[in-house]
Amino acid sequence: MYELYLKKGEEKRILAGHPWVYANEVARIEGKDKNGSLATVRAFDGRYLGRGYINHASKILVRIFIRGNEEDGKALYHARIHAANSYRKQLGYENSYRAVFAESDDLPALIVDKYGDYLSVQLLSLGIAQRKKDIVEALVDEFAPKGIYERSDVAVRKKEGLPEETGVLYGEVPDLVEITENGLKLAVDLKHGQKTGYFLDQKENRLAIRRYARGNVLDCFCNCGGFSLNAALSAEHVVALDASALALEEVKRNASLNGLGNIETVCGDAFELLRAYRVRGEQFDLVILDPPAFCKSAAESEDALKGYLDINLLGLKLTRPGGFLVSCSCSHYVSRAAFERMLTEAARRSGRRVRLIEMRAQAPDHPALLSADETAYLKFFVLRVE
Repeated sequence: MYELYLKKGEEKRILAGHPWVYANEVARIEGKDKNGSLATVRAFDGRYLGRGYINHASKILVRIFIRGNEEDGKALYHARIHAANSYRKQLGYENSYRAVFAESDDLPALIVDKYGDYLSVQLLSLGIAQRKKDIVEALVDEFAPKGIYERSDVAVRKKEGLPEETGVLYGEVPDLVEITENGLKLAVDLKHGQKTGYFLDQKENRLAIRRYARGNVLDCFCNCGGFSLNAALSAEHVVALDASALALEEVKRNASLNGLGNIETVCGDAFELLRAYRVRGEQFDLVILDPPAFCKSAAESEDALKGYLDINLLGLKLTRPGGFLVSCSCSHYVSRAAFERMLTEAARRSGRRVRLIEMRAQAPDHPALLSADETAYLKFFVLRVE
């Protein structure tokens, strides 16, 4: 077995609970085994820190998931997946939820989302991908699903030296799976939809916007309409805006599933369309900004904040006095503090009086580790604009 010895002082973050060991933190490696095998991590003085799968092709050399003397294998996966699912059931989740959230559930690089009777999974590291068979068996035992679909078509796999992969891993998976969220029906495309099919992390936030949705609502970057549907239950009219014509067809389908006839779809670039609304003097009682991540690395965070500033300034100017702006960021490279500073600057530039009403995060089925900032990625702010 590989044994890694860290440089002096590099064990502090690991002892605090962070699972990632970076290659540049390692003083020396002893032993020899296959890439993707289990490796023991020790402090410079030899103290045992934990074990995890090693990957020489990745900057994250080891992802620790064993801190004690547990044995790696099927029994461990069964126990971890059962514990993760039991936590969600304890919170009352039933139909659709994130059943396994990687590092937060002591299964680094493994994502499992439940959509009714089906599971969608992502295997994002070499060690996890090599144990696909054991993981599928554990999932079948825990959930007894009708089908399991792999959505490992994620760029991060390339950093692990892995190709992107998709396909049925168990049973049969239809083109569309109908789920229920916040009492609404949604048809989810597990094979081609965003991420594992749908953005489950915003479910509670989508429910929360119902109290702010009155009059005319603008939902930017609407994807398949999660926010639009919730807003349409209490608003008079909702404009669902997205650059993807396919996403807007899904909005229409989901609106029809729920008998909602007050959603208008608009296809185009959000930045351009918001500027056009501004020129025409249009305003909305609620503006929702839920863009995709504007940065994929820490080096891009400064440019991302400029993009967030631009879109939020436009959003503020389009919000009717007494209305609300909902602003989100799903990039963990942009901290909550930096995002709030950006909103403060956008408010200053808009010349409007802006009050902070709510700050929220990802849903509880996406728990964050206090020791790993990367797991606390979603920012959700509700502002009242006067």
